[in-house]
Amino acid sequence: MASSKHRFAYLIGASALCLSGTAFAQQAPAAETTAEDIVVTGSRVIKNGDSSPSPVTVVQTQDLYKANPGASLAEALNSLPTFAGSRGATSNPTTAGSAAGGNGGANQLNLRNLDPTRTLVLMDSKRVPPTLYNGVVDVDIIPQMLVQRVDVVTGGVSAVYGSDAVSGVVNYIIDKKFTGLKVDASYGLTQYGDGTKADIGAAWGAKLGDRGHVELSYEFRKEGGIERRTDRDWLNQVGVTGTGTSTNPYVLQTNLRQSSFPFGGLVTGTAGTLNNMVFKSDGTLSAFVPGATTGTTGVQVGGDGGYWDSGLVAKLKGHQIFGRFDYELADTVRFYAQVSGNLKTNSNVAETNQLNGVNISKTNAFLSPTYQALIPESQFKISKFLGNAPRVGADAESTQWIYNAGLEGDVGQFSWGLDYVHGISKLKTEMHNVINRQKLGYALDAVFQNGTSGPVVCNVTLSNPGLANDCVPLNVFGPTAGSAAAIDYVTDDVHFNSSTVMDDISGSVSGSLFDLGAGPVGAALSGEWRKVSFSSNSDSLPDQYMTCGVIRFSNCTATNTLRETVFGQQPSGVSQTVWEVAGEVDVPLIKDKAFFQSLSVNGAARYTSYNTSGNYWTWKAGLAWEISDQLRVRVTRSRDIRAPSLYELFAPTSQVIVRPSDLLVTGNPTPSVPSIDLSNPNLKAEIANTLTAGVVFKPTSRLSFAVDYYKIDIKDAITQIQGQDPTIQKICYDSKGTSPYCALQVRPVDYVTTSTNNTVTAWKTFRYNLNQVKTWGIDFEANYQGELFGRPMLLRVLAAWQPDLKIGTLDYSGSAFGPNGFGATPAWRVNGMFRFKPSDSLTVDITERWRSAMQLSTDPSQFWVNNHMSPFATTAVNLAWDVEDNRLGQFQFFANVQNLFNAHPPIGAFSGNGTRAGLRDGFAIGDDPRGRTYSAGVRMKF
Repeated sequence: MASSKHRFAYLIGASALCLSGTAFAQQAPAAETTAEDIVVTGSRVIKNGDSSPSPVTVVQTQDLYKANPGASLAEALNSLPTFAGSRGATSNPTTAGSAAGGNGGANQLNLRNLDPTRTLVLMDSKRVPPTLYNGVVDVDIIPQMLVQRVDVVTGGVSAVYGSDAVSGVVNYIIDKKFTGLKVDASYGLTQYGDGTKADIGAAWGAKLGDRGHVELSYEFRKEGGIERRTDRDWLNQVGVTGTGTSTNPYVLQTNLRQSSFPFGGLVTGTAGTLNNMVFKSDGTLSAFVPGATTGTTGVQVGGDGGYWDSGLVAKLKGHQIFGRFDYELADTVRFYAQVSGNLKTNSNVAETNQLNGVNISKTNAFLSPTYQALIPESQFKISKFLGNAPRVGADAESTQWIYNAGLEGDVGQFSWGLDYVHGISKLKTEMHNVINRQKLGYALDAVFQNGTSGPVVCNVTLSNPGLANDCVPLNVFGPTAGSAAAIDYVTDDVHFNSSTVMDDISGSVSGSLFDLGAGPVGAALSGEWRKVSFSSNSDSLPDQYMTCGVIRFSNCTATNTLRETVFGQQPSGVSQTVWEVAGEVDVPLIKDKAFFQSLSVNGAARYTSYNTSGNYWTWKAGLAWEISDQLRVRVTRSRDIRAPSLYELFAPTSQVIVRPSDLLVTGNPTPSVPSIDLSNPNLKAEIANTLTAGVVFKPTSRLSFAVDYYKIDIKDAITQIQGQDPTIQKICYDSKGTSPYCALQVRPVDYVTTSTNNTVTAWKTFRYNLNQVKTWGIDFEANYQGELFGRPMLLRVLAAWQPDLKIGTLDYSGSAFGPNGFGATPAWRVNGMFRFKPSDSLTVDITERWRSAMQLSTDPSQFWVNNHMSPFATTAVNLAWDVEDNRLGQFQFFANVQNLFNAHPPIGAFSGNGTRAGLRDGFAIGDDPRGRTYSAGVRMKF
C-alpha cells in the first residue's frame, strides 16, 4: 500500500491536472531555431521536446536574466526550485575542505540537494571536465555571453551520458551561429554600500565566406564580497548550545561568546590572585565579567568572552574567455574547434586565530613586574582570541581551460560525430595567517636582551643563536598588544596546489532505421574513452612536526603538526580510465488514433568499465504518450551510476582545526583539535534507480501546466562520515565503544570514560559505500500569456515539492543544516514571475522567491527548545527599456532591485558545529544574506 506521503503526492498531481500548458519545460527554443532542429537533452535520437519521456526544462538565457540582469548565469539557474543546496559566494563559504572542492566561493549546481557530484554538467551535450579537486564543475567555466539556452533534465540519464547523471543533467547550449557584436555592462551593490558587483562582457561573431564561422567572447567580473558577519546587525554571533539531550536540549542563541577566549587574554593555571582575570586593555588586568551560562561549557551569552566574525560573502575577480571556429569541409562534413577558459580568484575569510592555554613565564618581559609578583608559580597559562591579527582566509586561484575539436557529418539518413575534449584545471589554494606552532613557541618566550633591561627579544635568539634569529616576540597581554611584526612572524601562508586533467574521445552515429507506420524508428550508437588524472602538492604536510628541544614552558608537543592547517600531496598523481559503449532507440508505436495522437517508447543501455571501480550496466526506458494536442503523458525508468572521483579514492590526508562539542566529556570547554580527512581506495560506484512520471496539459494556446513526479533510490551511496557529528558520536557512545564509528575519534582512554583525562584529541572523516539515499517529490510548472489593459503580460509559477530526502535513516527534507556542509532542503520551493509590457519599449518584471519553513535538524534523537526556522521570501523588480537605432543598433537599459523589502533570512545554525559562534553559521544555504541590492546596466547589440 502506498504511504500517506505518496498518496498525497498523487492527489497533488491530480489536482494540478484538473486545474488545467505548453509547459515552460517544452518552451520553443531561440527564435532562429525550431523544435525539430534540436536534439533534446537526455536523448541522442529524440528531436522534439514534445516527444521526450524525460522531464526537460528548457530555459532561454534571456528569460533567466530578465529577473536579475546583474546576476551570473549560475545564480540565475540556482533560483529555479529544482535546485537546492548549491554552493556559491553566499553559501557560508569555507576556507578549505572537500565540501568546497578547494574553492569555497565556486559556483556549483546541485539538483534536489543530492550533492553536486551527482549532477552532470554538459556543454553542447559534451561532458565538462571537473574543475574542482573533488570532481565537481565550477560552472563559471561556461561562456555566459554566448549561452543560447540551458536544458535541465531532472532524472537519471547515465545510459545516455555516462557516470554522474544520477540526479540529472544541466546542458549549456552555445549559440554557434551568432553574428554581430554585443556588449553587456552592469554594476550593483547593496543598500549598505558593500557586496559590489561589476560585470562587463562582449561577444563577436562573423561568417567566413560561405562555409566558415568564428565567434569570440570575453567577460570580466569583479565582486567585492562582504567582509564580516557583523556587517549585518541581524547576524549577531549565532550558534547552537547544549548537547541535544532531554536534560540539556539544543538551543539556538545569539550574542554568544567563548568565555575561555577573551580578546585580551584570560589568565589561568595559577593559584595567585590573578587567576581568571582578563586583560581588557593592553597590559592592565581586570576582573572577568561572565555572560549568561548556556548548555555548552565555555559558551556564554554576552560577557567578556571573544567571538568569531567571519566573512559573509566571498570576493571574486575573474576572466572568462571563449573562442570557436567551425568550417564546412564538404557539403556533408563539418569541422569545429573551440576553447573556453576561466581565470579567477575567489577569496574569503573565516577563523580568528586562538591561543588555547599556552604557557607563559611569570618573568615574561612584556608582563608588568607588579603582576609578576602576584604569581606564585614559575609559569601560568593564557587563552585568547588574536583579535588584532588578520583572520585566517583563503584565496582560491583557478586556471581552467577546456579545448574541444571534432568532426560531424551526414550520410544518408544518418548523422555522425567524432569529438575530442581536453580539460585542465589548476587550483592554487593559499591559506593566509595560519599559526606556525614552532614559531609561536619561540615568540611566546619573551625576555630582555640584557637579562633585566634592553630590548625585548625571543629567548631562542640568545639560547640558540642562528636557529631563529628572525624571531619577533609576541606580546599577548591585551586586545591589541601583539605587534604586526610579531603576528606576521607566528603566522604562515600555506599552499595547496592541485591539477585535474581530463582527456575524452567520443564518437556517435544516429539516424532513422525504418518506418513502422507510426513514424521513423530512431537509433543511436556511441562510444567513449576517458581518462582523468589528479595530482597535488602542498608546503604544509601531515608529517611535518614540531621540534621541541629549545621551546620552553611546555609550549611544544612532539606529535603536533608544525601548522594547524595541513594538506597532503601526491607528487606523482593518480589517474582513472573508463571506456563505454551505448545504444539508444526510439520507436513510434501509434499515430493519429483515438486517444493516441502519438505513442512512442524509448530505450537506452550503456556498458561502462572503470579501471578503479569495476564494470557496470546502466539503462533507461521511457514512454511518451500524446493523447491530444492538449494532453501528454511521459514516464521513464532508469538505472544510473556515479563512480567515485579520484579525490574520494586517493585524496591525500589533510587536517584542519575544529571545535565541535565533545558529547562524551562535557565538563570542560571543547578543545581545539584536528579533524583528519581520509580517502578510501576501495570505494565502488553508487547505483541509482529512478522513476519519473509526468503530465503536460495545455487547455488553451495561452495556458499550460506540467506536473512531474520523481523517485530516486541510490544504493551504496558514497558518504563522508565525520566522527565529530553529534549523531555519529551518539551511535558510538550508545554502543559502549563497539561501533565502527568509534574509530573516527581518538581518545586517550576509551569511548566510555567521561573524565576530563579522556578528552578527544582528534576526529577523523572517512568515506564509505554506506548509505542509501532516497528522495521523491513533484515538480510543478504553470504558464499563462495574456493581456492586461490591452498590453502583453505573462504569469509563470515553478514549484518543487520534495517531502522526502533520506540519507541512511535520517530524513533531511525540511532540514536547514546537516553534516559535511550539507545545504538546506526546504520541502517547498516556489518561484513566481509576472511580466508586463506597458509600452513597446518598457518591460516590467516582478519575481517572488519563497521557501517553506524548516527544522534546524530533522534528527529525531535530538532534543531542541525550538527546532524551527521560519519561511523566507524575497521580491525583485526589474525595469528594462529598449531603444533601437537603425544607425547604431539595439540597446536595453535596465534597473533592478533584488530583495525589494530588505527581508532578513531567519537565523539558524548546525548543532554539530559546537562552539563556533560567529564563524560560518547564522543562515541557511540558499537564503541570500546580502539584503536589498541595486544594480543597473546596459545591453547593446550592433
